[in-house]
Amino acid sequence: MAAVAAAGSERPKSSPKAVKFLFGGLAGMGATVFVQPLDLVKNRMQLSGEGAKTREYKTSFHAVGSILRKEGVRGIYTGLSAGLLRQATYTTTRLGIYTVLFERLTQADGTPPSFLVKALIGMTAGAAGAFVGTPAEVALIRMTADGRLPPAQRRGYSNVFNALLRITREEGVVTLWRGCVPTMARAVVVNAAQLASYSQSKQFLLDSGYFRDNIFCHFCASMISGLVTTAASMPVDIAKTRIQNMRMVDGKPEYRNGLDVLLKVVRYEGFFSLWKGFTPYYARLGPHTVLTFIFLEQMNQLYRQLFLSA
Repeated sequence: MAAVAAAGSERPKSSPKAVKFLFGGLAGMGATVFVQPLDLVKNRMQLSGEGAKTREYKTSFHAVGSILRKEGVRGIYTGLSAGLLRQATYTTTRLGIYTVLFERLTQADGTPPSFLVKALIGMTAGAAGAFVGTPAEVALIRMTADGRLPPAQRRGYSNVFNALLRITREEGVVTLWRGCVPTMARAVVVNAAQLASYSQSKQFLLDSGYFRDNIFCHFCASMISGLVTTAASMPVDIAKTRIQNMRMVDGKPEYRNGLDVLLKVVRYEGFFSLWKGFTPYYARLGPHTVLTFIFLEQMNQLYRQLFLSA
């Protein structure tokens, strides 16, 4: 009996740390393949009407139609290589760190961390991942924004590696981390909301007795998480997008910092423009959250069945 009790109090076997990091990145990359067009539309919407100019796109559907008409089907997937590299760096780091810390702070009897601890873990993981992923983020923003410019003003990056090399050569290596602060601030907000709300939503659904730990439960928890995250993070995201896409005008940057972006958006475009592109943002974030966690949960379950069940 004592042996049974001792065995029951042990934590379930978990994947090695390297596997957690690998699975996190692969899950994010798999999700990106499906939602990259929505990321492009979101970025175009956030840049539309910049500097009190007339908005290029009236709605998300207008943006999609305009992109398809002017750039073709391939144009809707512009920046995919940068999106994949972002996930390989950012998501690998954040989900790996989050999973490791979550399991380390789970009690021996299996009791998960409190909501506050989950939020703190999410913010830590997000900030670390954002710093690592900022160069790919800068390349992604510029590549997805290029098609809206006149041909003479386009940067014309052929792929993410060409973008990183040219940015380093033409603007200096420090430019790869342009907008790092708002990127990390966005990641703190996103991960505090996304990771904590996902864990909390999943736990709530399971405790309700109406759900089992399966794909449907993961889907419902992810959609709740995506909605919370979208509402909380959009103002920071638009600041990040505009800083990373800005050019030097007469030797001076268009924006001094993230706060300057927010103030100018409110002044020239209206307060609710801070949530410009809400539909494609959630349409991207919701499915991306769903697919990322579904892929991650399925890979973890498969790994446990194949390697840890013995």
